[in-house]
Amino acid sequence: MNILQFERTAELFSGYGLCLTEEQYGLMDTYIGMLLETNRSMNLTRITEPEEITCKHLLDSAMLLRYVQMPDTAADVGTGAGFPGTVLKIMSPSTEMTLIDSLNKRISFLKEVSAATLPMNCVHMRAEEAGRKMRESFGLCTARAVAAFDVLCEYCLPLTHTGGIFAAYKGPGEEIDTSVPKIFGGETENIFEYSLPDGEKRRLIIVRKVSPCDLKYPRRRIK
Repeated sequence: MNILQFERTAELFSGYGLCLTEEQYGLMDTYIGMLLETNRSMNLTRITEPEEITCKHLLDSAMLLRYVQMPDTAADVGTGAGFPGTVLKIMSPSTEMTLIDSLNKRISFLKEVSAATLPMNCVHMRAEEAGRKMRESFGLCTARAVAAFDVLCEYCLPLTHTGGIFAAYKGPGEEIDTSVPKIFGGETENIFEYSLPDGEKRRLIIVRKVSPCDLKYPRRRIK
């Protein structure tokens, strides 16, 4: 592990109100090394420069911790290369983290990451199927740049137990209809806006699950 790089990253995180330990950085460094190595043969990320990875993947993923206390159980839906779920697990190791993705080769990669860093449940399953088979199993569900907000509500709120939180990571471009979560038993609680070090705008939409979701959701095919 590069100590100087750790110190720079810890200082960056601290500037955003986040504490990063040397141990946590070491796990993230292992994860990113595996990501870049696997990315040579599998398209996991278009961001490959170390500074960009730190800001646009690691820091951005961790930003949820400024606004939400991690619960005992969490799921990252459509996790892709493992963001934000893997970073959240490293930052909150006591949380039982489940990574859900429809592409088996990504899940195979994440199982290797789990074995090399911290234990995570890596599940090969479509979000619609997960919403029926793991219904109301999680205190927190996250999704990052996977689909439109209304679709994500239908994917994630059935997985979230009543009283839990669905957190959607979004850029600035999409218009957010804050009334949509009501259809699925949710209520938009907050929208937090922040900028990454390069000035890129981000939003975290926090939805509280206030009542059980109608059993007809999620639908098998979401247009």
